[in-house]
Amino acid sequence: MKEQQTNATPWQGTTDGLPWMHRALIRVLGVVPVGFVYAIAAVFVVPFYVLARPQGYLVQYRFFRRRLAFWPLKAFCYVILNHYRFAQVIIDRFAVYGGRRFRFEVEGLDDYNLLAEGKSGFVQVFSHAGNYELAGYELRQPRKRLYALLFRDGSQTIMENRASVFAPNGVEMVFVQPDMSHIFLLNNVVRDGNIASIPGDRIFGSRKFVECQFLGASARFPLGPFQLAVTRQVPIVAIFVMKESWSRYRIFVRRLTVEPAPSAASRRALPTLVAQQFATALEQVLRRYPEQWFNYFDFWQNEDSDI
Repeated sequence: MKEQQTNATPWQGTTDGLPWMHRALIRVLGVVPVGFVYAIAAVFVVPFYVLARPQGYLVQYRFFRRRLAFWPLKAFCYVILNHYRFAQVIIDRFAVYGGRRFRFEVEGLDDYNLLAEGKSGFVQVFSHAGNYELAGYELRQPRKRLYALLFRDGSQTIMENRASVFAPNGVEMVFVQPDMSHIFLLNNVVRDGNIASIPGDRIFGSRKFVECQFLGASARFPLGPFQLAVTRQVPIVAIFVMKESWSRYRIFVRRLTVEPAPSAASRRALPTLVAQQFATALEQVLRRYPEQWFNYFDFWQNEDSDI
């Protein structure tokens, strides 16, 4: 594990489709069973993306073959399942905008409530596995506000619906800024006793990252969320929201350990050690839900591109 710098920004978060399509989907999901929309996605949308965007297919195929050691046929089937599951996750988000609700089972809820009711702010780290956005609707924090770091989606419809659903739950959106000023805002959020929600698997334009062992190889994770928790000396938790059926999700709350460091050298190493804890927790979740890894770029950047 080591801290490095990079200029790479491999992903800019946007949702495909035109605004009228998004509005129509929200209205449809308000009256039509979600399973019917899943079926349409399976027949029309998933084949289109598999064929029209081969880079995403190849990245996922390498993920299943190399990182999870699946046989070729199993890897192929899981690529299709991965695209279908991703379609379901996006549909579920629009279904929530249309007023639908899902059932949640939470592992670690007592630990989360203890932090949410305490005086100290804390850092909440998530990944692009499962459907983290739904945590903003389920994990309510009556004593704290949660500030979620996001890329500004190109769709005004999505941004407006997110804001309307987030607001009653005390969630505010913080957008990534080119000048990195969002870092100072999140530092103030934690200082003031609130919750900073930050992705732990996207570098988000920052030049700083750490390399951690993840699914058998070295991968880059952002330094920011782990550095923030260590610098402010506040708790940090990993949150994973994984789809288990058409109507049910399971939320995992994993407390990461931030121990006091006795020396300057150990203090410098501490953010990397915390990042490795997150990588290990994410690996454990992905081994249970392998089809719900939704990073469609070369996460392990140093690997040979040959399959």
